[in-house]
Formats: sequence, C-alpha cells, structure tokens
Amino acid sequence: MSMTKTRDIFGPFRVAISGLVYTFRTQRHMRFHVYMVLVITLLGLLLNWRLREILILLFIMSLVLVAEMFNSAIEAVVDLVQPTYHPLAKFAKDIAAGAVLISTMLAIAAAILIQIGENRLEEIRLSLTGESPNLTVIQRIVLGSVLLFFVVIIGKAIGKRGMLLKGGLVSGHAAYGFFLAGTATLMTDNALVAAITILLAVIIAQSRWEAKIHSVFELTLGATAGVLMALVLFGLLPK
Repeated sequence: MSMTKTRDIFGPFRVAISGLVYTFRTQRHMRFHVYMVLVITLLGLLLNWRLREILILLFIMSLVLVAEMFNSAIEAVVDLVQPTYHPLAKFAKDIAAGAVLISTMLAIAAAILIQIGENRLEEIRLSLTGESPNLTVIQRIVLGSVLLFFVVIIGKAIGKRGMLLKGGLVSGHAAYGFFLAGTATLMTDNALVAAITILLAVIIAQSRWEAKIHSVFELTLGATAGVLMALVLFGLLPK
C-alpha cells in the first residue's frame, strides 16, 4: 500500500520533469530561452544587481519559459487535431506565439530598466517632464522609433487584413521611411539632402505598393504617422 502511495506522490513529478526535458530537447526556442536565463543571471551577478532585482528578473524570465512551454503544447495539440492547414489552427498558433513574444519583451524591458537604475530613470523623467526637455538627436530618433512601433502595431490590430510584419492598415515601412525623411529634412538646411531622403521614402512606399502588400491608403496612413512623429520630436520640442 505504501509503495502505491509513493508512486502516486512522485508520479506527477516524473511526468512534469519528463515534459521539461522533452521541451528542452525538441524545442530550439526553449533552449535559447533557458540559455538566456543563465546568461542574464550571470550578468546580473557581475553587474552587482541587488538580490531583489535578480529575483524580479528571474520571476519575469520564468514567465517566458512557461509561455514557451504552453506554446509548444498548443502547437502539438493543434497539429494532432488538425494536421492540414486551417485558418483557425494558424490563429491558435499565432496567439500562443504572441504570448511568448509579450513575455520576452517584458523580460527585456525589465532587464534594461534594472540596468539603467532608479537614479538614471529619475533623471530621464525630469528631463522629459521639464519645461525644456533636453533630448539628443539619437534619443529623439530612438524615442520616435519606439512610439512609431506602437502606432503601427495598433494600426495593424485595428485593421482586418494583413499580418504583423506584412500588410495591415498602417504601413510600417512607409512610417519609418517618412519618419527618417522628415527627421533629415527638419535637421538639415541642405535642400538636396532633404529631397534625396524624401525620394528614398517614396521609393520604399512605392515598392510596397508594387508588391501589392499595401494599398495607397495604407501607405498614406503610414507616411502620415511618420511625418507627424518627426514634426513632434524635431519640430515642436525645443532643440
């Protein structure tokens, strides 16, 4: 009787460990995430992060591993139930992969914020909320790129066609092309340089139209978003 109870107690643990080992052996992304956990933990120790910071990061990175395991499990079940292509099967896999992406981005953001530190974050906050934000050109470009990324993603989410990296309501290529063109135009007094950058942005947009990835309306939305972002960061904000 005692042997049966022992098997009942340790059986689920053996099954769980078997699942961990199988996922690690068969899923390349899982191995990558595990290696990254080890690397980031070692970096945290070398960079003298506090114990609280390391624990927070380990907790967030564990969410990445859990999301990856759920992703692998969902893919296996979908392939078992629907071995041939089906839009709903693809939809289920895409959602699971999206969960992994969100958790990974959260872990990266947490690592960056921990490394920056509270003091530096407070300096950045004061710089942004002051009467005259003092941002360098590189900081403005990085800030604009990040904000534009969210604008494009939200636009693609609102639309009913296309994918994250292809198609969609707002053209990311046009948005970034015209953002950089607008930035160059506002920062230079050379009309030739401005004309060349605008021409390159138009060529980028035109290539997406010729490839039938975006319509003229979608390209116009992307270009408008890029130009407005450049105007706000390099035209309205104090130099």
